[in-house]
Amino acid sequence: MVFAGIKVPDTTLVRDAMELARGLLEPFLFNHVMRSWLFGVVLSEGTEHAPDAELLAVAAVLHDLGLTDRYTGANRFEVDGANAARVFLSDQGISARQMQLVWDAIALHTTPTLALHKEPEVVMVHSGIAVDVLGVGLDRIPQDKQRAILSEFPRLAFKTQFKGCLFNVVRQKPMTTIDNILRDFGIRYVEGFAPPNFADLVANAPFSE
Repeated sequence: MVFAGIKVPDTTLVRDAMELARGLLEPFLFNHVMRSWLFGVVLSEGTEHAPDAELLAVAAVLHDLGLTDRYTGANRFEVDGANAARVFLSDQGISARQMQLVWDAIALHTTPTLALHKEPEVVMVHSGIAVDVLGVGLDRIPQDKQRAILSEFPRLAFKTQFKGCLFNVVRQKPMTTIDNILRDFGIRYVEGFAPPNFADLVANAPFSE
């Protein structure tokens, strides 16, 4: 299977993951997860410890399921997405270790201070997403591959649409913003948002000292 001139695994597992994502994600988010996957593939080329290509594909393609109506739960959206991917994988006959790698890659995809110290699959899922969202590492993607990826999976006003998507999460689940990227979006863009403060949580713990 080839996207934007980049060869990727053509397996039932990968195709099923793509079908699930395409059916649930808005077009701008589907294109985002596909670009993130392909950026991760390019970044992983020639690395000393190459990720499992199939697990990288599944984790990258499914990493935003927690932003969909079907899989939104009480947890931070990354964990909701990781749990959704685990459900998807539970009937696929993969090992518990492989399933855990996918879970970790999705749950930690917005937390570079942890993700970049994990297994290659976790590192490359985060790194591909960081290229697409922040431009971090874009200089490591050859210009011709950048153009091909952006042509095949256009951004579709990603910045504006993604911002609106995160606003909704902040409004719906403010307590899940305490230790992740949602806090910053809420402070800057959501009127009346008062994020939980960890210093207050410690001060108000039910102990005398």
